[in-house]
Amino acid sequence: MITTIFSKSKPINFLIVFSITLIAFFLLPFKYPDNVNPNLTILGNLGIFVLVFLSILVLNFIVIKNLLSQQNNYEILLFALFVLAIPQAFVNYKIVVSNFFILLAFRRLISVRSKKDVVKKLFDSGFLIGIAALFYFWAILFFPLTFIALLLFSETTVKYYLVPFVGLIAIVVIAICFSIIVYGDYFSALQIDPAVNFNFNSYNSLQFIIAITMLASFGIWSSLFYLRDIKKKMRSYRPSYKILFLTCVFAAVIVVFAPQKNGSEFLFLFAPLSVIVTNYIETIEDKWFKELFLGLLIIIPITLLVL
Repeated sequence: MITTIFSKSKPINFLIVFSITLIAFFLLPFKYPDNVNPNLTILGNLGIFVLVFLSILVLNFIVIKNLLSQQNNYEILLFALFVLAIPQAFVNYKIVVSNFFILLAFRRLISVRSKKDVVKKLFDSGFLIGIAALFYFWAILFFPLTFIALLLFSETTVKYYLVPFVGLIAIVVIAICFSIIVYGDYFSALQIDPAVNFNFNSYNSLQFIIAITMLASFGIWSSLFYLRDIKKKMRSYRPSYKILFLTCVFAAVIVVFAPQKNGSEFLFLFAPLSVIVTNYIETIEDKWFKELFLGLLIIIPITLLVL
């Protein structure tokens, strides 16, 4: 039944996903009050929720536009379920904003496949990743994806490899100008903070252990089939699938590097991982197993609500 509902793109699916995301949003202050930012106003919190839901919509647009799934809505359901499992994704508004811009950059990056307006798309990608890094420094790890994308799309024009740097430099210049005007110095707006933290004690709770185990086990298992099946995709779309997988890898690295491990860093992982798991679900032929697989992904976050 669950797979039937989301096997086709329907308006009701977005309403269900909106409801799940809303539950996760309201769950945070009640179940995890210590993680709530007391400095954020009601309007600020509302903005965070809207931006997370917009991220889900952007992901859906990317998937449909680039044929990253079989035109279903599993990916948006999974994204919402991941947020429900780790509602701390709402904690850091800077990561929420940064992740949104990374999704926009990813959209521009894989659209290079069309070979149209390549320079503009590469500039936009570098520029958007630069904005994302202004909000959360380690988002800069996604910048190499621009060059990887060029290699995967077999672009050999030298100037194309310089364009992302121009986009990145442009946002740096804008940030410096803003810093001079507002702060009276050069670098306050850049917020360059390459700090790392390899202490994972903050994940030593039942909620995080279960949620991370879910993400890791389902993610790794799905990735094995995802990588195996890339060669079965249309040749022109294969680079997009590879870029998506690498995006997931870089997101996982950010989780490891994150200087403050409060759960919000997992937000970078949700979008690419949801598409990877979606692709695996699509390969399952036995209906009962497909229902079981998706059912577990639903039951686990719901179970965490009552623990």
